[in-house]
Amino acid sequence: MAIIVSRFHEPITSQLLESARDALRRAGIADTSVDVTFVPGAFELPVVAEAAAVSERFDVIVALGCVIRGETPHFEYVASEAARGLGNVALAHRIAVGFGVLTTETMEQAQARVSKGAEAVQAALETADALERLDAASRD
Repeated sequence: MAIIVSRFHEPITSQLLESARDALRRAGIADTSVDVTFVPGAFELPVVAEAAAVSERFDVIVALGCVIRGETPHFEYVASEAARGLGNVALAHRIAVGFGVLTTETMEQAQARVSKGAEAVQAALETADALERLDAASRD
């Protein structure tokens, strides 16, 4: 399991990470089975997810970040590229990629959504399970 975490808006992303770790522990996945990598911001999540996928060391990748709208269109570019890039990694490598990137209007909205780290983990684990079942069925 790889978790890639944006440092930008670290008060939020650190809580997303803790939420994700709690979900993994509840799923029976030990902290020692989780490789956490930090990147500067949400824009950098896809390239590191790509590197994780290419390494073939991981069955699941979870990306965590927070993009809060400001006064310029920067929000749209960063959020869109993070989503597109992470989706491309999932499709290109047939690997479960959990999308835990918050896109909110305010810091308060982001704070209210830090449980999305756990939701991204759950979605990624379920997707990995579905991919595994489909691969097993194709071998039968």
